[in-house]
Amino acid sequence: MLEVAVLKTSRRMWKNSSLHCLVALVLLCLRSLIYSQEIGSLGHPQNLKCVTHNLRKMICAWDVSSKGRHGQTYFCYTANDFSTPECFKTKEKRVEIPVPESSTKITITINGISETAVATGEFEIHKKDISFVPLTPRILSLTPDFSTSTLNLKWSDNGSAFPYGLDAFWQIQILRKEAMEKVTQVNYYSKLTHEDIILSWNWTSDMPLECTSHYAKIRSYVNVTQFVGPTSWSDWSPVEEVPGKDTDPNGSGVFPQDTVVAVGSDVTICCVHKEGQWIKQMMYGPEVYPMIHLSSRSSAIRVLNASASDTSGTNVVCVLSQYEMEGTVLFVGYAPDIPQNLICETSNFLIIKCTWEPGRPSGLYGKRRTEYSLFDRISGKNVSCEVNEMNRERVCGFPVLADQKTYDFILGVSNPIGQTESSLLVDLTQRVHPKTPEKLTVYGNSSTSVRLRWFINSSFAEIRLLCQIEISSGHSERKLHNVSMPGGKFSTYTAQLNTLHPYTKYHFRVRCSAADHFWKWSDWSRIEEHTTMEAPPARGPDIWRERSPSGKSLKIFWKPLSLSEANGKIVSHKVSCSLLETPLEYEEIIEPSNSTEIKLGKNDCVITVVAKNHAGLSPPSRITSVELPSDNVKTDRAVAMGNGIYISWNSYPNMTCGYIVKWCHSSVTEPCSVDWQKFPSNTTDAVIKSAQFRPGVRYNFSLYGCKSSGYQLLKNITGYMKELPPKRAPNFTVEETSSDSILVKWEDIPIEDCQGFLEGYRLSFAKGEKDALKPRLSESGNPELKVKNITDLTKKSLKILDLQGKTSYQLDLQAYTAGGLSPPNSLYVVTKEDSVGLIIAILIPVAVVVLLGVMASIFCYRKREWIKETFYPEIPNPENSKALQFQKNICEGSKTLKTLEMNPCTPNSVEVVETQSAAPKIEDTEMMSPVPDTTVPEDGSDSETENHVVVSYCPPIIEEEISNPPMDEPVGSSQVVYIDIQSMYQPQIKPEGEPEIDLVTTAGYKPQMQLPISALKMESRSPAGEEFDKTTGYRPQANTSAWNMDTPDSPGSVGSNNENASFGSPCSINSRQFLLPSKDEEESPKPSNTGWSFSHFFQNKPND
Repeated sequence: MLEVAVLKTSRRMWKNSSLHCLVALVLLCLRSLIYSQEIGSLGHPQNLKCVTHNLRKMICAWDVSSKGRHGQTYFCYTANDFSTPECFKTKEKRVEIPVPESSTKITITINGISETAVATGEFEIHKKDISFVPLTPRILSLTPDFSTSTLNLKWSDNGSAFPYGLDAFWQIQILRKEAMEKVTQVNYYSKLTHEDIILSWNWTSDMPLECTSHYAKIRSYVNVTQFVGPTSWSDWSPVEEVPGKDTDPNGSGVFPQDTVVAVGSDVTICCVHKEGQWIKQMMYGPEVYPMIHLSSRSSAIRVLNASASDTSGTNVVCVLSQYEMEGTVLFVGYAPDIPQNLICETSNFLIIKCTWEPGRPSGLYGKRRTEYSLFDRISGKNVSCEVNEMNRERVCGFPVLADQKTYDFILGVSNPIGQTESSLLVDLTQRVHPKTPEKLTVYGNSSTSVRLRWFINSSFAEIRLLCQIEISSGHSERKLHNVSMPGGKFSTYTAQLNTLHPYTKYHFRVRCSAADHFWKWSDWSRIEEHTTMEAPPARGPDIWRERSPSGKSLKIFWKPLSLSEANGKIVSHKVSCSLLETPLEYEEIIEPSNSTEIKLGKNDCVITVVAKNHAGLSPPSRITSVELPSDNVKTDRAVAMGNGIYISWNSYPNMTCGYIVKWCHSSVTEPCSVDWQKFPSNTTDAVIKSAQFRPGVRYNFSLYGCKSSGYQLLKNITGYMKELPPKRAPNFTVEETSSDSILVKWEDIPIEDCQGFLEGYRLSFAKGEKDALKPRLSESGNPELKVKNITDLTKKSLKILDLQGKTSYQLDLQAYTAGGLSPPNSLYVVTKEDSVGLIIAILIPVAVVVLLGVMASIFCYRKREWIKETFYPEIPNPENSKALQFQKNICEGSKTLKTLEMNPCTPNSVEVVETQSAAPKIEDTEMMSPVPDTTVPEDGSDSETENHVVVSYCPPIIEEEISNPPMDEPVGSSQVVYIDIQSMYQPQIKPEGEPEIDLVTTAGYKPQMQLPISALKMESRSPAGEEFDKTTGYRPQANTSAWNMDTPDSPGSVGSNNENASFGSPCSINSRQFLLPSKDEEESPKPSNTGWSFSHFFQNKPND
């Protein structure tokens, strides 16, 4: 643009000739400026990179940092150091050149617009600097299979582009939805050749392809081991799309449609609706599932671990708006199992029958059922099998082909979920399983042989048959008889049987198989019965004889012959008796009798017994009637075996013809039934068994030895088949009781009740009262239970010792055998009272009481004075007290007033207690009780808080003297107790101006003074004080000098600490009550003392 502007300016100025030179100069300068800017704006080539896609050619590209325009680029390269450079022009910044063998030098020259080189770059490229990147694969097709939700991807491997074969790896990505969400990424391997090969890969989606769009892309990697440069994956191919039904404007429905899946699968089911609709809910069976949003027109549900559906499948319903719905059916079943136990055989050489076990049912029926086919690889013939799904065993028929004996079968099994097969190679001649023989008949008129005939509806002309005849009868074991015979075509077969038993009912049946190559027996034919003819008995009967106790007759016994020995029906027995072959007696005994009696007297003979049936007589059986004498016959015990009785004996060498063990079956209601058993002479023991043996029943056996001259009794044996506990306990009684013992006696148990050999008795005893609800001693778990075991069977009594007297005991007696204990027999006994203990129990308390009484008497006698003073003190009568003197006229005219009357009285003790408390005012003759909190200590107490003294008091000498005072009391003196009178009675102070009134007449008795305590202390009294005492107030009517001051509680005693002693009204030495109590004192509660002594316990008695 700048050049154009300059040219226009030059044209306008060209008219001016004077400016011509100036314009030319400016134009030259501008051209120079433009060239210089072009040179400066072009950069040098850089970032040269070379990439090969096929190992033969490589593409080299570079970058140029150019802001201006430039011309063509000269590109030169050399193949090696000695070759001439090859150059060519290009307008691109990339060129394709051959891949060098080792390295190449490259020169890149960039020209400007004016074709002048403005930038040059030189590079040296080594082979290791060249990158190998395969060409981008190209997808040829992406084909969907909507019925199986499978995508088929096809692409070319570009193998012709490489000079030799290489290993190629392909990475395939499957994407889904419009957002192209990656679903899966797989690796695929292939081998590259010199040709282009089309590769194919299938992928099955877990979601129906109709639900939403699916995409696929691919890239490759070629493993070039000889290439030294770096290698990498190719670029991804363009994406191929399979559109879903949600992209179709008319597409709608539930997918997949009526599909079949395997049990346990995770199934995705989607619903596609039209524009303008929406999905309310989706249900699988009766259950509503949460929906997964796929697109604006599609949603899905996920059914995990689907369980087997029923025969009609499971419904899937999509409920839409506007009351519409879509749906499908899902069939869930199993893939077929591999057929087990495949067997192919023929029964008639016309049809090959193959059977197998299908294994687990598939659960799919109808057109989705499991299908079977039988294919012979030798002949190439294939047969479709019609089978019943409800049968456990499957059967398929294949026709026998002419001139073909070997077949190679493949059994194919398939259903919509999967398929499998099983194979079997069969030689038909070795797999023959004949049909069941028919029309079996038996005929014959012999006692020992018969003929059989049967028919087989098959063609066995090419093989031999082996037929087996089963022979059975009621008294013998089953026998099998094999007969080989040539096969025939739909033929009848016969066989003869010999050595049968006479007069026996037989059962016959037949089955056949191939004789040369045994495979299987046919089924048994029906059973046919046949009875053979009779024959004479095979042997004579087993006989025994017994003489009567009188010895005049002989009873003969015989045992019935068994069916196998009788050979027919026995109708009678012929019995004869002969002596030296001279018949003595003969008789025929008709069945069913098995004994007879012959009168012999004292004679002996040989008895012969013969059995007879319709066919003839049996051989004779003989026995002699001679019985040899026996000495010292012992009786032994047999051993119970549970199923028999074991007996043993010593060997007797002179017994030449064996031993006979005879026993008798007997019961209470039936007569004795004789039985016996014979043994050879070398036998010394046996277990005797009989169907008539019963547990708990005693059987007596006799062992006889057989000589040529007769029979001899050797020993007797008794025993039980099985010992049981006795039926009952013995009866027992208490014969004698004492205070510590009980004597018990019991009786024998009858043999029929023992049910075994008696081994002893068990006597249990414990304390207990008679109570029907109590358990037995053996079941009670009583810790005091004691048991006596008596094993001496001859002992019938027992004395129980060390019992308690007058106590109830429960006694249980039981008998026992090897089979166990009998039920107990119980008694309740009370022992007698223990007289010695009773006497001792009486004497000991009496002796204790007497001893205590004697000791108490001795104690009371020795402490009698103390007891008397403590419990019964002498209390003086206040009316007889003369301790106080008053005027005579006070008491005149009153005979009842004795308080102030001075009569002779017994000296007593007076305790005077005085405190410093203010005395209340009293009127008339009333006296206040002592202060309640005053406590009188015990005699001899050193209490400093109590203010009381005990002084000696003597009443005035009167004419009446007490003669003969007691020796233990002081004559003419006594102890008088004074209690705080001053504290209760204060002297009356006369007010001035009042006339003097006689205190005695106006206020009754009053104390007239307070006597200082110092006056009582005799050692410290002064004469002046004594004189003062004589002239002041009232004094006791006695000589105070005669008072006993030694008492510790007296006011003047040395031990007394009472500083305020005073004299009061006298009272008893053991009483704290005033002799002249006041009215208030009688009604008020007595004071409680804080101090206590044993003597105080008996004090403070009211009104003492």
